[in-house]
Amino acid sequence: MGKFLKSGKVVIVLSGRYAGKKAVIVSNHADGTQDRPYGHAFVAGVSSYPLRVTKGMGKKLQKKRSRVKPFVRVVNYNHLMPTRYALDISMDKEVCNKDSLRNPEQKRKALRVIKGKMEERYKTGKNRWFFQKLRF
Repeated sequence: MGKFLKSGKVVIVLSGRYAGKKAVIVSNHADGTQDRPYGHAFVAGVSSYPLRVTKGMGKKLQKKRSRVKPFVRVVNYNHLMPTRYALDISMDKEVCNKDSLRNPEQKRKALRVIKGKMEERYKTGKNRWFFQKLRF
């Protein structure tokens, strides 16, 4: 079987705090590493999705409702469900990597970078499906 869980692939997290949330793979480790001897991926996802905006709302309210709250996580492949979608957001590998989760300051910096990129992508209107809640 080919390796299809590559960087940029949109997945759905199946277990844990972010179960049912959409995420994109930033980096993957199919064969595992020394500390995690199983296939896993570093994912960045949407913790809280943007709310609906109507034309009757003011600019301030529109800006508030268009916020995206991201999360970063290292997840076992068994807890990811791949989708047919891909998201071509270029993440800075120096800022957004597995080691940034160890230090709280670096994690906050990574979350800020990811939030900026995701909000920018949401406002352009591309990848609309990624920024909508899963209904099931």
